[in-house]
Amino acid sequence: QVQLVESGGGLVQPGGSLRLSCAASGSFFSINNMGWYRQAPGKQRELVAVISSVWSTNYAESVKGRFTISRDNAKNTVYLQMNSLKPEDTAVYYCHANLWPTDGGMEDHWGRGTQVTVSS
Repeated sequence: QVQLVESGGGLVQPGGSLRLSCAASGSFFSINNMGWYRQAPGKQRELVAVISSVWSTNYAESVKGRFTISRDNAKNTVYLQMNSLKPEDTAVYYCHANLWPTDGGMEDHWGRGTQVTVSS
């Protein structure tokens, strides 16, 4: 079973920064897209940022200019650098990967989430 494990969440004051990491482990051939989603209390899960295997990126309008997604293919890891954090960024952040297993068709996998709280 492929696993995605997030880390780096925590409590930060408004204007501060956090760096989230998500490492994929298990048996798979390669990773296509990797991304970050978030879900705030009472809201649906939304896309934050995604990065493809050819380095193409997409960001939610609310985080453009503040967040940067990157990946390290050698480590099977995706990062989310979050700067100028706002209270509205408070949510559980989930890692997502679209990948090819060692056999069979493409699969989607989710991490269990990491809490980010922006508050004074």
